Amino acid sequence: MKAKPIAGTLFGVFVGFLGLVWLLQGTGALRMRPILCIANCKEVVGPSLLWAVSGIITLIIGIVAVFVSVGRAGSS
Repeated sequence: MKAKPIAGTLFGVFVGFLGLVWLLQGTGALRMRPILCIANCKEVVGPSLLWAVSGIITLIIGIVAVFVSVGRAGSS
């Protein structure tokens, strides 16, 4: 397997995982304290439509990146 499909797959998995975390936080299913704060960081309390929609979009981008990378690896 070549390096580009592996890197693309890892990138897609990372982005998909990040989107899943944002989706779970936006729906209120997951609560996390801020890890790295530079200014006045607050924990997201309760459901947030912005984080839920951002999570869905990011999760879809990650899934597409994985499928494109795996598809390119299979066609080579």
